[in-house]
Parts: sequence; structure tokens; C-alpha cells
Amino acid sequence: MGHHHGHSHGHNHSQNKKALLISFLFIFTFMIVEVVGGLMTNSLALLSDAGHMLSDAAALGLSLVAFYIGEKASNKGKTYGYKRFEILAAFMNGLTLILISLYIFWEAYQRFIETPDVSSTMMIIAIIGLVVNIVVAWILMRGDTDHNLNVRSAFLHVLGDMLGSVGAIIAGLLIYFFNWNIADPIASVIVAILIIISGWRVTKESIHILMEGSPSHINLSDVKKDMTELDGVIEVHDLHIWCITSEFPALSCHVVVDNDVNRDDILLEISSFLEEKYELHHSTIQLEGLNVMEGHHHICEEN
Repeated sequence: MGHHHGHSHGHNHSQNKKALLISFLFIFTFMIVEVVGGLMTNSLALLSDAGHMLSDAAALGLSLVAFYIGEKASNKGKTYGYKRFEILAAFMNGLTLILISLYIFWEAYQRFIETPDVSSTMMIIAIIGLVVNIVVAWILMRGDTDHNLNVRSAFLHVLGDMLGSVGAIIAGLLIYFFNWNIADPIASVIVAILIIISGWRVTKESIHILMEGSPSHINLSDVKKDMTELDGVIEVHDLHIWCITSEFPALSCHVVVDNDVNRDDILLEISSFLEEKYELHHSTIQLEGLNVMEGHHHICEEN
């Protein structure tokens, strides 16, 4: 039985945590401003934006907590540690996005039936909101939005929020120049559609990881074919590739090798190959001789 584990994952952790903490403070402060502004101007576009900012603050806070929990050392009960909590956080963030957008749809529907008066002052607050969101999005982009689903889910919250601010500004302009109060719920619906799309994507991706799905960038058949082409390898079976968290793919398999090969050498060769070509730093490989494979076939025939 061979085991190989690299430690290249997790080097972005402190950068991600710092980005999330600064973003959280920014968003939380401005959310309070928007709630007050939304109530004073009677704007659903602002209040929906504030509701989304509340979810942003919760999302960023949750992502931050997930990083701290994920750093806890592994123990006898949790042999992989607590890293998967980050995926649970992303899943909860995704669900929140979907629920918020459904609520906005409902509120907008009520306002289509009976259009309320909305003050165009909402536009000023929305412009400040847009600036805050652009700053926060820039901070989060300096984290690892490509590989870390937790950071990406928080970034999508902020991106949706940025669109919310743009919607509120456009609605504010239409109300100010044309007295189109209906622009307020229309802007809200457009934002809600964009929010639900990003929420669904994060939820789907986190469910895939929680269900032990193989990483989207790794093709199982290709891995099997490439391994079989290595010198001394006869067959690869019981191959599993899954993710512990978004930056931590793992592999386990049984490899049938020639009886006359040096098993230590071939184990090292397979491990290095998997790490270099597929970035699989955590692989558990069980080597088997031809006798084991024949034994397997014999058992299958008897059954």
C-alpha cells in the first residue's frame, strides 16, 4: 500500500482570510446605511439591495468562520480535519442567495400590483453602495476566486450586490426624470434573476463536492489510461477521485503491476506522475501483483 501527500494546497489561506475580513467590515457597515436609506425612501430596490448586503455580510462571515474551522488539525474522529466545512459554508451561501432572490420576486410582484411612491434619493445611497461593492469585489479578487469555492461563493454574493446597486441607480434615474415608480420593482426583478443564477451555480458545485463527485477538470478515463501506459503497470481498478474541499482533490486506486518490477520505484513514479500532470497531491495507491489479479478473477468465477 502506498501513500503520497503533498502540501501545496492551503498556501493562499492567509490571503483569503484577510480579503474576507476586510470585505466583511466594509459590507456590514454599509448594509446598515442601506437599510435606513431604504426605509426612509420607501425603495424596494434599496431594501432588496440591503437584504442582499445582509446576506453578503452573513456569507463573508460564514466563509471567514469556515476558514478558521478548516484550519483545525485532523483528529481520530475527523481524519481529514475540518476542511470540508468550507464547502458546507459555500452550500449555505448558495441556498441563501436562492432564498433572497425568491423573496425579492415576491416583494416585486406586490409592488407591480400596487406601485408605491419612491424617493429618488435612493439613487445617492445606491451610488455609494456601488462604490463599496466595487472596492469589496476588488479585495476579494485578490483572494483565490478561481480555485476556492468558499471565496468564490462570497465573491458572487458581492457581484450580485454590485448589480443590485446598478439596478437601484437606473431605477432612481427613471423615477427622477420620468416619475416611473414601476422602475423600482423592475430593477429588483432583474437583480433577483442574476442572484438566483449565481446562487444555483454555487449550490450545484458544493453539492457535487459533498456527494464525493470527481473534480470537473479531471477526466477519470484519462487518468486511468495514462496510468496504464506507465512501464510495469498492467491494470488500474477501483479508481476513485473526489474532493475533500475545492482545493484538495484526492485519489485512491488499486494498481496491478508486473511481478518483477521494483514496487517502491513504480509507486514513486505513479505518485509523481499524478502530482505533476493532474495536481493530485493526495493519492493512496494499493499495488498488486499478477497473482492477486488472478485470485480476483478466480473468486468472481466461483461466484
